[in-house]
Amino acid sequence: MSTALRSRTGPAHGHRTPEGRLRRRQALYHLTAPVAVLAVGHEGQMHGTTVSTVTTVSREPLLLGTCLRSGSKFAELAAASGRYTVNVLTAAQADLARYFSDSSRPDGPAQFDGLRWDLDAYAHAPRLDGALAHYTCRLFGISRVGDHEVVIGHVTHAAVADGDPLLSYAGGLFTGPLSPARDPGPGSQTRKETAA
Repeated sequence: MSTALRSRTGPAHGHRTPEGRLRRRQALYHLTAPVAVLAVGHEGQMHGTTVSTVTTVSREPLLLGTCLRSGSKFAELAAASGRYTVNVLTAAQADLARYFSDSSRPDGPAQFDGLRWDLDAYAHAPRLDGALAHYTCRLFGISRVGDHEVVIGHVTHAAVADGDPLLSYAGGLFTGPLSPARDPGPGSQTRKETAA
């Protein structure tokens, strides 16, 4: 079954007040997500941007999705290039996350000056040294959803390294080693059951 994204209308159930909107927005801060820098190169232009929403959209084909503010320079260049990289940051790379979210950083290739990176052969975009994972993507599609643009990329190459992830939570950046959740033992729900 396939359903296009569309707005649903109906009774508001009392949540249209400014206080209700604020509560809903604050609740979103409790979603934890990996932090990544997206990078794109096109006709001599280069751009990187920090995102805190990268997720698997499909396993076959392997698609990654991310959300950017509407009018994003990255989305514009990715649409023109058709390719980009996703650099998932480690706990030691919080400064990179802050740097690529700072609108006062230099524009174009100069924003990568002084950083350690190499050029991805397929995407012609930077792969940042020391990242936890690199994904090379061919643009699958860009859709405007609400006040954001959803960028979906088909992963053509991936590489991973060891380390702890940099996470976005409650509006801030968090680091530290991850500990596996305690396994309650036999009789507990399996991963497949909880995903159904």
